[in-house]
Amino acid sequence: MAAVTMPKMGESVVEGTLERWLVREGERVEKDQNLCEITTDKVDTEIPAPEAGVITQLLVAEGETIEVGAKLALINTDVSAVAAAPETPQVAPTPPPVAPLREPEPRVTPLARRIAEEEGVDLRGVSGSGVGGRVTKADVTRPGERPRREAPAPAASATRAKPAPPGTLGELLGGMRIPKYVPREGDKVIPFTTIRRRIAEHMVVSKTISPHVGTLAEVDLHGLVRLRERVKADFRNTHGFGLTYLPFVVQATVRALKESPRMNASVVDESIVEHRGIHVGVAVETERGLLVPVVRDADRLSLTGLAHAIEDLARRAREREITADELQGGTFTVTNPGREGNLYGFAVINQPQVGILRMGEIKKRPVVVEADDEEILAIRPMMYLALSYDHRIIDGVTGNRFLYRIARYLEAAEFEV
Repeated sequence: MAAVTMPKMGESVVEGTLERWLVREGERVEKDQNLCEITTDKVDTEIPAPEAGVITQLLVAEGETIEVGAKLALINTDVSAVAAAPETPQVAPTPPPVAPLREPEPRVTPLARRIAEEEGVDLRGVSGSGVGGRVTKADVTRPGERPRREAPAPAASATRAKPAPPGTLGELLGGMRIPKYVPREGDKVIPFTTIRRRIAEHMVVSKTISPHVGTLAEVDLHGLVRLRERVKADFRNTHGFGLTYLPFVVQATVRALKESPRMNASVVDESIVEHRGIHVGVAVETERGLLVPVVRDADRLSLTGLAHAIEDLARRAREREITADELQGGTFTVTNPGREGNLYGFAVINQPQVGILRMGEIKKRPVVVEADDEEILAIRPMMYLALSYDHRIIDGVTGNRFLYRIARYLEAAEFEV
Protein backbone atom coordinates (compact mmCIF):
# COMPACT_ATOMS: atom_id res chain seq x y z
CA MET A 1 0.00 0.00 0.00
CA ALA A 2 1.39 3.39 -1.01
CA ALA A 3 0.32 6.72 0.48
CA VAL A 4 0.00 9.92 -1.52
CA THR A 5 1.14 12.84 0.63
CA MET A 6 1.09 16.62 0.42
CA PRO A 7 4.61 17.50 -0.82
CA LYS A 8 6.83 20.33 0.36
CA MET A 9 6.72 23.07 -2.29
CA GLY A 10 9.18 25.53 -0.78
CA GLU A 11 10.62 26.37 2.62
CA SER A 12 7.86 28.87 3.37
CA VAL A 13 4.89 26.75 2.22
CA VAL A 14 3.32 24.85 5.11
CA GLU A 15 -0.15 24.08 3.73
CA GLY A 16 -2.25 23.98 0.58
CA THR A 17 -5.83 23.50 -0.59
CA LEU A 18 -6.95 20.44 -2.52
CA GLU A 19 -8.85 22.08 -5.37
CA ARG A 20 -9.94 19.01 -7.36
CA TRP A 21 -9.56 15.25 -7.55
CA LEU A 22 -8.69 13.90 -11.01
CA VAL A 23 -9.37 10.25 -10.08
CA ARG A 24 -11.99 8.21 -8.24
CA GLU A 25 -11.84 5.45 -5.64
CA GLY A 26 -11.45 2.06 -7.30
CA GLU A 27 -9.77 3.58 -10.35
CA ARG A 28 -6.54 2.13 -11.68
CA VAL A 29 -3.69 4.65 -12.07
CA GLU A 30 -0.21 4.56 -13.55
CA LYS A 31 2.96 5.81 -11.90
CA ASP A 32 3.35 9.62 -12.28
CA GLN A 33 -0.30 10.00 -13.38
CA ASN A 34 -1.72 13.22 -11.95
CA LEU A 35 -4.16 12.52 -9.14
CA CYS A 36 -5.25 15.95 -7.88
CA GLU A 37 -4.71 19.70 -8.11
CA ILE A 38 -3.23 21.58 -5.14
CA THR A 39 -3.30 25.36 -4.64
CA THR A 40 -1.13 27.21 -2.14
CA ASP A 41 -1.26 30.94 -1.46
CA LYS A 42 1.14 31.54 -4.37
CA VAL A 43 1.73 28.38 -6.42
CA ASP A 44 -0.53 25.80 -8.11
CA THR A 45 0.60 22.25 -8.84
CA GLU A 46 -0.61 18.72 -9.56
CA ILE A 47 0.27 15.71 -7.41
CA PRO A 48 1.38 12.57 -9.32
CA ALA A 49 0.95 8.95 -8.25
CA PRO A 50 4.12 7.62 -6.56
CA GLU A 51 3.38 4.08 -7.82
CA ALA A 52 1.01 2.28 -10.18
CA GLY A 53 -2.00 0.68 -8.51
CA VAL A 54 -5.63 1.08 -7.56
CA ILE A 55 -7.01 4.06 -5.63
CA THR A 56 -8.49 2.51 -2.51
CA GLN A 57 -9.33 5.64 -0.54
CA LEU A 58 -9.46 9.41 -1.00
CA LEU A 59 -8.67 10.85 2.43
CA VAL A 60 -9.21 14.56 1.76
CA ALA A 61 -12.27 16.38 0.45
CA GLU A 62 -12.11 18.92 -2.34
CA GLY A 63 -11.71 22.42 -0.92
CA GLU A 64 -10.05 21.14 2.27
CA THR A 65 -6.80 22.75 3.45
CA ILE A 66 -4.07 20.31 4.45
CA GLU A 67 -0.58 20.62 5.89
CA VAL A 68 2.63 19.53 4.19
CA GLY A 69 3.17 15.80 4.77
CA ALA A 70 -0.51 14.98 5.31
CA LYS A 71 -1.89 11.89 3.55
CA LEU A 72 -4.15 12.60 0.60
CA ALA A 73 -4.98 9.10 -0.71
CA LEU A 74 -4.07 5.43 -0.49
CA ILE A 75 -3.00 3.31 -3.48
CA ASN A 76 -3.02 -0.50 -3.44
CA THR A 77 0.15 -1.42 -5.32
CA ASP A 78 -0.41 -5.20 -5.10
CA VAL A 79 0.09 -6.70 -8.58
CA SER A 80 -2.95 -8.97 -8.34
CA ALA A 81 -5.14 -6.10 -7.19
CA VAL A 82 -3.99 -3.96 -10.08
CA ALA A 83 -4.71 -6.74 -12.58
CA ALA A 84 -8.16 -7.32 -11.15
CA ALA A 85 -9.10 -3.67 -10.99
CA PRO A 86 -11.11 -3.54 -14.27
CA GLU A 87 -13.30 -6.51 -13.29
CA THR A 88 -13.57 -6.26 -9.50
CA PRO A 89 -12.86 -2.78 -8.24
CA GLN A 90 -12.19 -2.72 -4.52
CA VAL A 91 -14.79 -1.44 -2.14
CA ALA A 92 -13.16 0.96 0.27
CA PRO A 93 -14.31 1.42 3.86
CA THR A 94 -16.66 4.29 4.49
CA PRO A 95 -14.55 7.34 3.63
CA PRO A 96 -14.70 10.78 5.22
CA PRO A 97 -17.04 13.22 3.47
CA VAL A 98 -15.80 13.87 -0.05
CA ALA A 99 -17.30 16.40 -2.41
CA PRO A 100 -19.79 14.83 -4.85
CA LEU A 101 -18.23 13.68 -8.10
CA ARG A 102 -18.85 16.00 -11.00
CA GLU A 103 -20.12 14.86 -14.33
CA PRO A 104 -17.30 13.61 -16.57
CA GLU A 105 -15.15 16.42 -17.93
CA PRO A 106 -12.03 16.39 -20.10
CA ARG A 107 -8.61 16.61 -18.48
CA VAL A 108 -7.87 20.26 -17.79
CA THR A 109 -4.82 22.23 -16.67
CA PRO A 110 -5.26 24.11 -13.36
CA LEU A 111 -4.93 27.49 -15.11
CA ALA A 112 -7.54 26.60 -17.74
CA ARG A 113 -9.92 25.38 -15.03
CA ARG A 114 -9.57 28.59 -13.01
CA ILE A 115 -10.25 30.75 -16.07
CA ALA A 116 -13.25 28.60 -16.96
CA GLU A 117 -14.68 28.94 -13.46
CA GLU A 118 -14.21 32.71 -13.45
CA GLU A 119 -15.81 33.15 -16.88
CA GLY A 120 -18.51 30.51 -16.50
CA VAL A 121 -17.27 28.26 -19.33
CA ASP A 122 -18.63 24.69 -19.43
CA LEU A 123 -15.50 22.58 -19.95
CA ARG A 124 -17.53 19.63 -21.19
CA GLY A 125 -18.05 21.49 -24.43
CA VAL A 126 -14.43 22.55 -24.97
CA SER A 127 -12.09 20.53 -27.20
CA GLY A 128 -8.61 20.13 -25.76
CA SER A 129 -5.52 20.74 -27.89
CA GLY A 130 -2.97 19.73 -25.25
CA VAL A 131 -1.21 16.43 -24.74
CA GLY A 132 -3.73 13.59 -24.65
CA GLY A 133 -6.58 15.98 -25.46
CA ARG A 134 -6.04 18.05 -22.35
CA VAL A 135 -7.82 21.42 -22.23
CA THR A 136 -5.34 24.31 -21.97
CA LYS A 137 -5.62 28.04 -21.36
CA ALA A 138 -5.58 28.64 -25.14
CA ASP A 139 -8.61 26.35 -25.57
CA VAL A 140 -10.64 28.17 -22.91
CA THR A 141 -9.76 31.65 -24.18
CA ARG A 142 -10.08 30.81 -27.90
CA PRO A 143 -12.35 33.31 -29.70
CA GLY A 144 -15.73 31.97 -30.74
CA GLU A 145 -18.76 30.51 -29.08
CA ARG A 146 -18.01 28.79 -25.78
CA PRO A 147 -20.58 26.80 -23.83
CA ARG A 148 -21.57 28.59 -20.64
CA ARG A 149 -22.67 27.25 -17.31
CA GLU A 150 -25.70 28.79 -15.71
CA ALA A 151 -24.62 30.77 -12.67
CA PRO A 152 -26.25 29.64 -9.41
CA ALA A 153 -28.89 31.90 -7.97
CA PRO A 154 -27.50 34.16 -5.25
CA ALA A 155 -29.74 32.60 -2.63
CA ALA A 156 -28.57 29.10 -3.56
CA SER A 157 -24.95 30.23 -3.34
CA ALA A 158 -25.59 31.59 0.12
CA THR A 159 -27.08 28.31 1.36
CA ARG A 160 -24.04 26.37 0.16
CA ALA A 161 -21.53 28.69 1.84
CA LYS A 162 -19.20 26.88 4.23
CA PRO A 163 -18.22 28.29 7.62
CA ALA A 164 -14.90 30.13 7.58
CA PRO A 165 -11.90 28.13 8.90
CA PRO A 166 -10.61 29.28 12.30
CA GLY A 167 -8.19 32.20 12.23
CA THR A 168 -9.12 33.36 8.73
CA LEU A 169 -10.33 36.69 7.43
CA GLY A 170 -13.84 35.23 7.24
CA GLU A 171 -13.82 34.39 10.94
CA LEU A 172 -12.43 37.82 11.82
CA LEU A 173 -15.09 39.63 9.80
CA GLY A 174 -17.75 37.24 11.05
CA GLY A 175 -17.23 38.52 14.57
CA MET A 176 -17.58 42.16 13.55
CA ARG A 177 -20.77 44.10 12.98
CA ILE A 178 -20.32 45.04 9.34
CA PRO A 179 -23.16 46.07 7.01
CA LYS A 180 -23.73 43.17 4.66
CA TYR A 181 -25.01 43.19 1.11
CA VAL A 182 -27.45 40.48 0.04
CA PRO A 183 -26.89 39.49 -3.61
CA ARG A 184 -29.84 40.19 -5.88
CA GLU A 185 -31.01 38.61 -9.06
CA GLY A 186 -28.65 39.51 -11.90
CA ASP A 187 -25.63 40.06 -9.63
CA LYS A 188 -22.53 38.09 -10.53
CA VAL A 189 -21.25 36.21 -7.48
CA ILE A 190 -17.54 35.37 -7.77
CA PRO A 191 -16.20 33.28 -4.86
CA PHE A 192 -12.70 34.13 -3.65
CA THR A 193 -9.95 32.00 -5.11
CA THR A 194 -7.37 30.71 -2.64
CA ILE A 195 -4.87 33.39 -3.68
CA ARG A 196 -7.43 36.19 -3.55
CA ARG A 197 -8.48 35.05 -0.06
CA ARG A 198 -4.87 35.05 1.14
CA ILE A 199 -4.25 38.50 -0.35
CA ALA A 200 -7.35 39.85 1.41
CA GLU A 201 -6.27 38.36 4.73
CA HIS A 202 -2.75 39.73 4.34
CA MET A 203 -4.00 43.24 3.61
CA VAL A 204 -6.38 43.27 6.59
CA VAL A 205 -3.67 41.95 8.91
CA SER A 206 -1.16 44.54 7.68
CA LYS A 207 -3.52 47.48 8.18
CA THR A 208 -4.49 46.11 11.60
CA ILE A 209 -1.04 45.60 13.13
CA SER A 210 0.94 48.39 11.41
CA PRO A 211 -0.01 52.03 11.91
CA HIS A 212 0.53 53.23 8.33
CA VAL A 213 1.98 56.68 7.69
CA GLY A 214 2.43 58.05 4.18
CA THR A 215 4.82 60.65 2.81
CA LEU A 216 5.15 61.95 -0.73
CA ALA A 217 8.07 63.21 -2.83
CA GLU A 218 8.02 64.96 -6.20
CA VAL A 219 10.95 63.93 -8.41
CA ASP A 220 12.33 65.71 -11.46
CA LEU A 221 13.41 62.95 -13.86
CA HIS A 222 14.87 65.24 -16.51
CA GLY A 223 18.37 63.77 -16.22
CA LEU A 224 17.18 60.19 -15.84
CA VAL A 225 14.91 60.39 -18.90
CA ARG A 226 17.81 61.69 -20.99
CA LEU A 227 20.06 58.89 -19.71
CA ARG A 228 17.51 56.20 -20.53
CA GLU A 229 16.79 57.62 -23.97
CA ARG A 230 20.50 57.57 -24.74
CA VAL A 231 21.03 53.89 -23.83
CA LYS A 232 17.68 52.13 -24.30
CA ALA A 233 18.18 51.09 -27.95
CA ASP A 234 21.59 49.54 -27.29
CA PHE A 235 20.26 47.93 -24.12
CA ARG A 236 17.41 46.21 -25.96
CA ASN A 237 19.72 45.03 -28.75
CA THR A 238 22.19 43.64 -26.24
CA HIS A 239 19.84 42.10 -23.65
CA GLY A 240 16.67 41.34 -25.60
CA PHE A 241 14.21 43.35 -23.47
CA GLY A 242 13.40 46.98 -22.79
CA LEU A 243 14.98 49.07 -20.06
CA THR A 244 12.23 50.56 -17.90
CA TYR A 245 12.50 53.08 -15.07
CA LEU A 246 11.84 50.40 -12.44
CA PRO A 247 15.46 49.16 -12.13
CA PHE A 248 16.62 52.76 -11.60
CA VAL A 249 14.08 53.22 -8.80
CA VAL A 250 15.06 49.90 -7.21
CA GLN A 251 18.76 50.77 -7.28
CA ALA A 252 18.08 54.23 -5.82
CA THR A 253 16.01 52.52 -3.10
CA VAL A 254 18.80 50.06 -2.35
CA ARG A 255 21.29 52.94 -1.94
CA ALA A 256 18.90 54.66 0.48
CA LEU A 257 18.31 51.44 2.43
CA LYS A 258 22.05 51.16 3.03
CA GLU A 259 21.96 54.62 4.57
CA SER A 260 18.75 53.94 6.54
CA PRO A 261 18.94 50.36 7.88
CA ARG A 262 15.87 50.99 10.04
CA MET A 263 13.79 50.93 6.82
CA ASN A 264 15.21 47.47 6.04
CA ALA A 265 13.81 45.90 9.18
CA SER A 266 10.98 43.93 10.81
CA VAL A 267 9.21 44.02 14.16
CA VAL A 268 9.60 40.79 16.15
CA ASP A 269 7.65 40.81 19.41
CA GLU A 270 9.02 43.90 21.21
CA SER A 271 12.26 44.08 19.24
CA ILE A 272 13.47 45.67 16.02
CA VAL A 273 15.36 43.34 13.68
CA GLU A 274 17.46 45.15 11.08
CA HIS A 275 18.12 42.71 8.25
CA ARG A 276 21.64 41.93 7.15
CA GLY A 277 20.62 41.37 3.51
CA ILE A 278 18.69 43.73 1.25
CA HIS A 279 16.07 41.69 -0.60
CA VAL A 280 13.68 43.85 -2.61
CA GLY A 281 10.22 42.62 -3.49
CA VAL A 282 8.86 43.89 -6.82
CA ALA A 283 5.07 43.79 -7.14
CA VAL A 284 3.83 42.11 -10.35
CA GLU A 285 0.21 42.08 -11.53
CA THR A 286 -0.84 38.64 -12.83
CA GLU A 287 -4.13 37.11 -13.88
CA ARG A 288 -4.34 35.48 -10.44
CA GLY A 289 -3.74 38.71 -8.55
CA LEU A 290 -0.77 40.65 -7.24
CA LEU A 291 2.41 38.64 -6.64
CA VAL A 292 5.63 40.00 -5.15
CA PRO A 293 8.71 38.06 -6.29
CA VAL A 294 11.91 38.98 -4.48
CA VAL A 295 15.24 40.15 -5.91
CA ARG A 296 17.77 38.58 -3.53
CA ASP A 297 20.81 40.58 -2.41
CA ALA A 298 19.76 43.53 -4.55
CA ASP A 299 22.63 45.58 -3.14
CA ARG A 300 25.12 43.26 -4.85
CA LEU A 301 23.65 43.72 -8.32
CA SER A 302 24.48 46.33 -10.93
CA LEU A 303 21.70 48.24 -12.65
CA THR A 304 21.85 45.77 -15.54
CA GLY A 305 21.76 42.88 -13.07
CA LEU A 306 18.69 44.35 -11.39
CA ALA A 307 16.99 44.82 -14.77
CA HIS A 308 17.64 41.17 -15.68
CA ALA A 309 16.43 39.89 -12.30
CA ILE A 310 13.23 41.96 -12.40
CA GLU A 311 12.47 40.97 -16.00
CA ASP A 312 13.00 37.27 -15.26
CA LEU A 313 10.94 37.22 -12.07
CA ALA A 314 8.07 39.21 -13.58
CA ARG A 315 7.89 36.99 -16.66
CA ARG A 316 7.89 33.76 -14.65
CA ALA A 317 5.33 35.15 -12.21
CA ARG A 318 2.93 35.88 -15.07
CA GLU A 319 3.58 32.49 -16.68
CA ARG A 320 3.05 30.60 -13.39
CA GLU A 321 6.64 29.39 -13.30
CA ILE A 322 7.61 31.24 -10.12
CA THR A 323 8.43 29.15 -7.04
CA ALA A 324 7.05 29.71 -3.57
CA ASP A 325 10.49 30.51 -2.14
CA GLU A 326 10.99 33.26 -4.73
CA LEU A 327 7.92 35.00 -3.30
CA GLN A 328 9.21 35.02 0.28
CA GLY A 329 11.93 36.73 2.28
CA GLY A 330 11.66 40.30 1.01
CA THR A 331 12.88 43.07 3.32
CA PHE A 332 11.40 46.03 1.41
CA THR A 333 8.97 46.34 -1.53
CA VAL A 334 8.73 48.58 -4.58
CA THR A 335 5.49 48.64 -6.55
CA ASN A 336 4.77 50.19 -9.94
CA PRO A 337 1.05 50.20 -10.87
CA GLY A 338 1.84 51.03 -14.50
CA ARG A 339 0.77 53.70 -16.96
CA GLU A 340 -2.87 54.20 -16.09
CA GLY A 341 -2.96 57.95 -15.49
CA ASN A 342 -2.56 57.86 -11.69
CA LEU A 343 -0.26 60.45 -10.15
CA TYR A 344 0.28 58.68 -6.84
CA GLY A 345 -1.21 56.38 -4.25
CA PHE A 346 -0.20 54.81 -0.95
CA ALA A 347 0.31 51.05 -0.90
CA VAL A 348 -0.30 48.66 1.99
CA ILE A 349 2.88 47.45 3.71
CA ASN A 350 3.88 43.90 2.81
CA GLN A 351 4.26 42.19 6.21
CA PRO A 352 6.59 41.60 7.98
CA GLN A 353 8.34 44.53 6.27
CA VAL A 354 8.06 48.09 7.58
CA GLY A 355 7.92 50.06 4.34
CA ILE A 356 6.75 50.01 0.73
CA LEU A 357 7.49 52.48 -2.08
CA ARG A 358 4.90 53.15 -4.78
CA MET A 359 5.85 54.77 -8.08
CA GLY A 360 3.51 57.20 -9.82
CA GLU A 361 3.17 57.86 -13.51
CA ILE A 362 5.71 60.15 -15.16
CA LYS A 363 4.00 63.34 -16.37
CA LYS A 364 5.42 66.38 -18.14
CA ARG A 365 4.54 69.52 -16.20
CA PRO A 366 5.71 73.13 -15.97
CA VAL A 367 7.97 73.58 -12.95
CA VAL A 368 10.28 76.27 -11.64
CA VAL A 369 13.98 75.35 -11.99
CA GLU A 370 17.25 77.16 -11.39
CA ALA A 371 19.49 77.94 -14.38
CA ASP A 372 22.48 80.30 -14.35
CA ASP A 373 21.51 81.56 -10.89
CA GLU A 374 18.04 82.43 -12.12
CA GLU A 375 14.66 80.80 -11.69
CA ILE A 376 12.91 79.91 -14.91
CA LEU A 377 9.79 78.01 -15.91
CA ALA A 378 10.56 74.73 -17.68
CA ILE A 379 8.72 71.61 -18.87
CA ARG A 380 10.07 68.62 -16.97
CA PRO A 381 9.10 64.94 -16.64
CA MET A 382 7.90 64.68 -13.04
CA MET A 383 6.99 61.67 -10.93
CA TYR A 384 5.56 61.27 -7.43
CA LEU A 385 7.06 58.65 -5.13
CA ALA A 386 4.79 57.61 -2.23
CA LEU A 387 6.26 55.89 0.81
CA SER A 388 4.13 53.99 3.33
CA TYR A 389 5.94 53.12 6.54
CA ASP A 390 5.23 51.45 9.88
CA HIS A 391 5.02 54.16 12.54
CA ARG A 392 5.71 51.64 15.31
CA ILE A 393 9.44 51.83 14.56
CA ILE A 394 9.80 54.43 11.78
CA ASP A 395 9.57 58.04 12.94
CA GLY A 396 8.67 60.86 10.59
CA VAL A 397 12.25 62.12 10.38
CA THR A 398 13.56 58.70 9.36
CA GLY A 399 10.82 58.10 6.79
CA ASN A 400 11.14 61.56 5.24
CA ARG A 401 14.94 61.38 5.07
CA PHE A 402 14.77 57.95 3.42
CA LEU A 403 12.37 59.13 0.72
CA TYR A 404 14.38 62.33 0.22
CA ARG A 405 17.53 60.29 -0.49
CA ILE A 406 15.74 58.13 -3.08
CA ALA A 407 14.48 61.23 -4.86
CA ARG A 408 17.93 62.85 -4.91
CA TYR A 409 19.56 59.70 -6.32
CA LEU A 410 17.02 59.63 -9.15
CA GLU A 411 17.42 63.32 -9.89
CA ALA A 412 21.22 63.03 -9.97
CA ALA A 413 20.85 60.22 -12.57
CA GLU A 414 24.30 58.82 -11.76
CA PHE A 415 23.79 55.25 -12.87
CA GLU A 416 26.05 52.90 -14.82
CA VAL A 417 24.12 51.09 -17.58
